[in-house]
Amino acid sequence: MIDSNLISACEELMKKHSLSFYAAFRFLPSPRKEAVFVIYAFCRMIDDSVDEPESSPYTLNQLEESFENLELASGHFIWPCLRWLFSSFSISKEPFYKQISGQKMDTTLTNYETMEELELYCERVAGSVGEMLLPILHEQPSSEVELAGVYLGKAMQIVNVIRDVGEDQQRGRRYIPREWMVQYHYTQTEFDMSIVNFRFKRMITGLMNVAEDWFSKGLENIDTYPETSAFAIKLSAGYYAAIMDAVRQNEYQVYTKRAIVSDKKKKLILLAALQGSIQHEVQSIEA
Repeated sequence: MIDSNLISACEELMKKHSLSFYAAFRFLPSPRKEAVFVIYAFCRMIDDSVDEPESSPYTLNQLEESFENLELASGHFIWPCLRWLFSSFSISKEPFYKQISGQKMDTTLTNYETMEELELYCERVAGSVGEMLLPILHEQPSSEVELAGVYLGKAMQIVNVIRDVGEDQQRGRRYIPREWMVQYHYTQTEFDMSIVNFRFKRMITGLMNVAEDWFSKGLENIDTYPETSAFAIKLSAGYYAAIMDAVRQNEYQVYTKRAIVSDKKKKLILLAALQGSIQHEVQSIEA
């Protein structure tokens, strides 16, 4: 059994950086809930090592090296937590290496040319999270369920791309593929000048359509999950999809204004998820 204080440190990291995810997954029973906290904390550390290196306790290479030698790793609460995770669940290290490889792309690929490149990035940095979580949330996932989990992660990453256009621009990154800019006649100069016009709005709407398609694929087979897991997944997907509504409400101004889902909207999403859960229970009893 692991020290609860170590798990609490992972939980606090999740609460600090993503209240929406925390609100969705805190309903899980133990030890699934604690496992999600650990996975999130490590992924957050991987991400911060690239995006916030000045405040990160490790570089990306140091994280990878310590992960490769996990049994000997020390000096931070994440290492005993990860050892507990792998000893408690049938989970592979492969998705974690995929996550690291995706973050490495941020150090070399800063301007995307094709949608194929962007989808590969989304699969590595976010589809990998779906693969990590699957053994925690599902008891006997089929290949279709595994694929759906990857799609859900990719959908959330596309939402990140849309929401963080301005923030990424300040870091010298452009995730919107050049081929999309050409298709919608939106120029690099307009991007550099943070111009929001009808062509930009149409382009972002196109990305939203991709995200919505991937959300739809990601929620296929959701009824095969345990009820608490299905509830957490639907709630987190609902919170994330609502970011796109906030972008629309902001008139697609993603260069200078961060899209934030209001507390009122979150409560409505929670209520809808609860009603769906109750309806499922009623149907089960009637059957």
